[in-house]
Amino acid sequence: MQTDRRPLSDRLAAFPRLGLASLPTPLGPMKRLTAHLGGPRLWVKREDATGLGFGGNKLRKLDYVLQEAVSSGADTIVSGGVVQSNSQRQVAAAAAKLGLACHLAVYHGRLEPPTPEYKTSGNAFLNRLFGAHLHDVPWTGDRNAAIRALVDDLQAKGHKPYFVPYGVSNALGAVAYATTIAEIEPQAAQLGFAPTAIVHCTGSGGTQAGLVVGAAVAMPDTRIVGIDIDAEPARVRADVVAFAQEASNLLDILFDEASVEVVAGHAGLAYGVPHEATIEAIRLAGQLEALPLDPVYSGKGLAGLIALIRQGRWRSDEDVIFLHTGGAPALFAYQSALGI
Repeated sequence: MQTDRRPLSDRLAAFPRLGLASLPTPLGPMKRLTAHLGGPRLWVKREDATGLGFGGNKLRKLDYVLQEAVSSGADTIVSGGVVQSNSQRQVAAAAAKLGLACHLAVYHGRLEPPTPEYKTSGNAFLNRLFGAHLHDVPWTGDRNAAIRALVDDLQAKGHKPYFVPYGVSNALGAVAYATTIAEIEPQAAQLGFAPTAIVHCTGSGGTQAGLVVGAAVAMPDTRIVGIDIDAEPARVRADVVAFAQEASNLLDILFDEASVEVVAGHAGLAYGVPHEATIEAIRLAGQLEALPLDPVYSGKGLAGLIALIRQGRWRSDEDVIFLHTGGAPALFAYQSALGI
């Protein structure tokens, strides 16, 4: 039982947002992909359509997280990620819009550059366009250490930096992402269906944590299915559980760890390396639905969904939502590796 009966929207109303993201994002059918795969009925939640800086799921989190930065008087936003990080690009865009300096720890060594254009185009180009200060650092496996070190350095120089974690994944980011469920519930009802599952790519954990927490209140009969894209399913699940528990405490919701499902086996050889199934998913989404997916996140997420459908996980008369987290700019950095 819940600790109280307040609807999700009322719980979320206690947390202010800046209005950076264009919300709600659309929810619509993917009829041609459904027909190609033979069911279930597929829908797409367009988190790539949040607007600012080419959009994406991180912008929904930043709407709430950066409210805290602005209210605290920060003059600099600090975050980090790999060269083609979608998160970094959205942080840089948000900082530019807010008139704040942006410093990014750019990790090198997590993956070998897959193409000659990897280091300069796509998200890397947009980071420069949005005016971010880029700091090359080695990848050690600790997602946030270099970001925190950069915060300390800027603070010592007299700045007022605000730390944004890798992937904007923390308790407040997960609370922010629960707003996606608050949108999907009425949108699906208006379209006349009740989703059996919401399937998405999962990596740093905050997005899935928010979906799980929101669904616990507003869509308890809908399964949240995360497709691991890091080739680290145990680590991913542990992070989702931790963020979901913290977000549940903030929203006064009872959290059941059994609601966290992270599906392994669809990340390919490693993070950031597209494999045959990823490229097939990107081709199908583009050719059947005019839906651009990226080869690091959303492409692998759809590849996992396709595999589950082919394994017979859902009946043809069930409805499944694919959550498109964005990332299209990375397509240009991977172009010569995709064979398209």
